[in-house]
Amino acid sequence: MSRDRLRIGFIPLCDAAALILAVDRGFTAAEGLDVELVREVSWSNVRDKLNIGIFDAAHLLAPVAIASSLGLGHVKVPIVAPLALGVNGNAITVSPGLQAALAAAADGDMVDPLASAHALARVVAQRKARGEEPLTFGMTFPFSSHNYGLRFWMAAGGVDPDEDVRLVVLPPPYMVESLVNKQVDGFCVGAPWNSVAVDLGVGFILHFVSDILGRATEKLLAVRTRWAQDHADALSGLVRAHRRAAAFVEDTANRDEVTAILAAPNRIDVAVEVIHRTLDGQLKVAPDGTVRTSDRYLLVGRKNAARPDTVQAAWLYAQMVRWGQAPLSAEMLAAANAVFRPDLFDVTQVDANPDLIGEPADGIGAFAGPPFDADDIAGHLAAWKKPG
Repeated sequence: MSRDRLRIGFIPLCDAAALILAVDRGFTAAEGLDVELVREVSWSNVRDKLNIGIFDAAHLLAPVAIASSLGLGHVKVPIVAPLALGVNGNAITVSPGLQAALAAAADGDMVDPLASAHALARVVAQRKARGEEPLTFGMTFPFSSHNYGLRFWMAAGGVDPDEDVRLVVLPPPYMVESLVNKQVDGFCVGAPWNSVAVDLGVGFILHFVSDILGRATEKLLAVRTRWAQDHADALSGLVRAHRRAAAFVEDTANRDEVTAILAAPNRIDVAVEVIHRTLDGQLKVAPDGTVRTSDRYLLVGRKNAARPDTVQAAWLYAQMVRWGQAPLSAEMLAAANAVFRPDLFDVTQVDANPDLIGEPADGIGAFAGPPFDADDIAGHLAAWKKPG
């Protein structure tokens, strides 16, 4: 059987699990695909190599796929995503010093993101009154759910993320080092890097981003629109292989095999136990060993997570408009929605009735503000008034 040869770029993160397992467990080969996975450091590298055709497909930040299709921040290259690689999976981690300051300023349980956001506002005001430099937070890319999750949380507490703090871009593998070197006071990143900071004793996980947004599409299996049109059979094979891989990852009977594959030096390259805790949803949140459990910290295949959802595309576009990255227009919203292609996923559908019990009714589940209505972004922009 002849095989299509493909190069796919990825970043060493746990939400690349289905991508890695699809190749390393032989699911892509079973579809007649010869796939080379290429590990990258930064999202700009992945985006650029996908856009110019060095990569046939990529593990890509969902907002980057939208921004590329809209021509925001870079050249315009239409992208489509027939499958989501991860829902949720991010966390906000802070330094021991900031953790202590927030705890001292908190009025309520800091497990509540609204309580911690108000505590952050008090800390920001105290630092400003003392003439100290603004707090600095790392995030992975301007067009990222990390950026939008941080901003949504901060703004709910009255912190202006553009005026009251500094947000800086850092590649995921460099987050922990930047915290150690005191270049940042906190960061928002995907697994496993929050856990690595906790294990090293240099960070506290303040929130799982699933506390802030109950359901947030984080990464996509992305391809150029033209490539999808020219390689329909290969694309269908990729989707089938990744669906099988996602199911394999989610089956706890396979957990030891999955974590061993993901922990390999040419894949994520961290301790097996760190990945194990991530997939189990049992994360140490403090250096003293305190563990917090969440059954929705990272969804790879459960809860229909692999199916692209246009509500998620509308939400991400709304955040781009809210924070001045894009104008509001019906045409741009339609183009953003067109990136997420559930139709390309559904042609390989095998789950008759996906389990959506407990999922947010509006598809987002934000901890503050009204339920999201994808048909009323203008109304949400009015509700999401800028802090201050």
